[in-house]
Amino acid sequence: MKHASPPSSHIHGFRPDVEGLRAIAVVMVLLYHLDIGWATGGFAGVDVFFVISGFLITGLLAKEVAKTGDVSLLDFYARRAKRLFPAAALVLAATAALTVWLLPRTRWQDIGGDIVASAAYFINWRLASRSIDYLAEDAVPSPVQHFWSLAVEEQYYIVWPLLLVAVLWIFRNRIKPTTLLLGVTAAVGIPSLVYSILHTASSPATAYFITTTRMWELAIGAAVALLAQPLARMHPVLARCLGWAGVLGLAVTLLLVSRETAWPGYAAALPTLCTAAVIAAGIAAGPHGPVALLGTRVMCWIGGISYSLYLWHWPLIQFAKAHWGATLPVSVTAGVVAASVVLAWMTLRWVENPIRFSERMRDNPRYALSTGINFSLAGVVCGLGVLVAVGATPGQAPAMSTQAGATTEATDAPLGALALTQDGPDDPALLPTDTAARIVPAPERATADVPRAYGDGCQLPYGESAPKACHYGREKGRLTIAVVGDSKAVQWIPALEILAERHDWRILVHAKSACGFHSRPLKQFDGKPYVSCKEWNEAVVPLLLGEQKPDVIFTSMGSGSGGVDATEVAALRERWGLMARAGIKMVAMANNPSPGINVYECVGQNPTKLGACAFPRRPASATASMQAAAAEVPGVYYIDLNDAICARTVCSAVIGDVLVYRQGSHITRTYAETLAPRLEKALEATGILAASVEPLLKQGQAVSMPRGTPPPAPTLPEGIQLPFQHTVYKDRRGEASKDAGKRWIHIEYIGAAEPTLAALNGQLLMRGYVAGQRRDAGGELRVNYRRRQDGARLAVVVAPGKDGSGKLYLTFVNTPAKTSP
Repeated sequence: MKHASPPSSHIHGFRPDVEGLRAIAVVMVLLYHLDIGWATGGFAGVDVFFVISGFLITGLLAKEVAKTGDVSLLDFYARRAKRLFPAAALVLAATAALTVWLLPRTRWQDIGGDIVASAAYFINWRLASRSIDYLAEDAVPSPVQHFWSLAVEEQYYIVWPLLLVAVLWIFRNRIKPTTLLLGVTAAVGIPSLVYSILHTASSPATAYFITTTRMWELAIGAAVALLAQPLARMHPVLARCLGWAGVLGLAVTLLLVSRETAWPGYAAALPTLCTAAVIAAGIAAGPHGPVALLGTRVMCWIGGISYSLYLWHWPLIQFAKAHWGATLPVSVTAGVVAASVVLAWMTLRWVENPIRFSERMRDNPRYALSTGINFSLAGVVCGLGVLVAVGATPGQAPAMSTQAGATTEATDAPLGALALTQDGPDDPALLPTDTAARIVPAPERATADVPRAYGDGCQLPYGESAPKACHYGREKGRLTIAVVGDSKAVQWIPALEILAERHDWRILVHAKSACGFHSRPLKQFDGKPYVSCKEWNEAVVPLLLGEQKPDVIFTSMGSGSGGVDATEVAALRERWGLMARAGIKMVAMANNPSPGINVYECVGQNPTKLGACAFPRRPASATASMQAAAAEVPGVYYIDLNDAICARTVCSAVIGDVLVYRQGSHITRTYAETLAPRLEKALEATGILAASVEPLLKQGQAVSMPRGTPPPAPTLPEGIQLPFQHTVYKDRRGEASKDAGKRWIHIEYIGAAEPTLAALNGQLLMRGYVAGQRRDAGGELRVNYRRRQDGARLAVVVAPGKDGSGKLYLTFVNTPAKTSP
């Protein structure tokens, strides 16, 4: 297809002023990342890069349309691939190697996933998701976090030429190409700007990273490229004023914008428009314009290495901080800058330019594109290598058993809170020790040892307010317990799930990040009113009083004062009293003490000095107010299990070989599960829950589960009870000498395999059994158990059927085993 020529191509040659702008952009970013106090707005350097990219890419496309009347997508993508991917792959490979060499294993999983996302250029969306992840509260910046801006640009490079080609084809010979392309630029840029302003106001954390809030910045650069011809005819004096005003505006941005400024939104218009002004004025302003500064040899040299300098500086800063601490000594800072510059120059000379200017690459676009993609795939492989080293795959939590205390090797030692022999804070097992036989979960897997409610999306993030109900336990349980509140309520769900299977409970979950169940207005982490928390509270109340009305509400919260706060107590009393007057019993669980350190990372770095990871026991936030409110409202019961989490004056990182803490001040799922017996005892002590189920029927009798009655069960060894519909059709004891001490019990059950195994596991946990490694074979679930006290063994096989039923095979061996199952 042929078109009239777009703007003159003379402005698309080498522009020393644009090269100098690259230098300004990368220096701004470098100063900011080095924590230079006066360079508070240095992060806006990426906005300068965005405008430059929009200008250059659109200019090249417009030049090609003017020359050939068409755009070769293959040539375009080949140029981008050979220009960008090799250097990026080199830095990602180096980062992967340094991560395994220098950083604790606790960080490998996240960084490995980040490297994969960086090489595939979707890291910005991964970071946006992490920015609203309440569980990422103690996350350390990733050494490849800076790739987010490259991901935005790469996504632009993929979509923008496709969009232009499609529009040019649809409107061929009807509208002038320049007018048409300007219309497309406006159609992309204006909605993106509006969305950026709105989304930055509502969710600044995600707005910073996502592509849709940044497209308008690239579109501004594109508009300057398309208007190059009339801009080149600008009066020289006006052009000089405009250009130097743009340079001054970038200096103002560097010095006066701060990290407290909501970004990008409308605030990003300052550096964006100033960059556009410098570029727009460049040709007309002549030698007395900004090129007098930007076109100097030093500025052009820095601009020439700006891409590689941007790639190298951030990983080096992060690795330096991992060794020397968050505040780098001046000598180390100087060393990081020098190393970044040297590596950038070496990368430009021996990686970027040889590939970029290769004759074979120039003459064979397919080969160039393939080479670039292969470099990108190499980056992906490097990230996968880090994940393999830590035993995980991207986007997937490390494989975990659903059983409390499950390990790959069972031992006789009780795990977690099951190791405690006293009820108070003076149990010796609560005191810090330097070593453990093993640590469950492993520190590098601590962040994945969370309630499954997170994977199910049950805890709403900061920006959402529409209640989402999740259900666990027995579908038609005789008692419904609603877990309502923030992550400190959610952390108890694993323990409640064990009890739900034992007592025939149905668990309803309504949760929201950092949002307690009360009527008090809160503020977000950025100091702004937490409007969505208030809206969520107001929306969930009628559900709990209406169609989703539970028998009991279980709540807790982590946000609050350290002592008794009258306003806090009044807000709790108002909300809890409303529930109590409606006949709903309330259970308020005390918040647990906060470490003030990253416990799992400390444990990973000090596996033989665990005592170094202990911390003083301090009053937990919101706990005093919850206790005071519970005392004032009839029908509200207060439970405090902190004496099973901490000793009287100190909190240990590992108790009974179980890692106690994961993200922030949250306890691990494994430790929460080992607290199930103590939670059961505390709940029964309140008198609002039925006592433990007792065996009611003999073996061989079918069991039904009508709502409102205790679930009966056959008498099995150790008093094991099965709270689900089933029939025992075989119970045989070993008679021959080789089978002495053995007992085989076969059961037919109705239900799904996973809940059946979970129900049985909860029973075994309370009777001193530890689970070995779970195996899934041919659709069957197999787990070997061992009892701590005497080494007795139990083999469990769950064989699901096709009609909603299945068979459960139990093999008891009372003779102690010589090896672990």
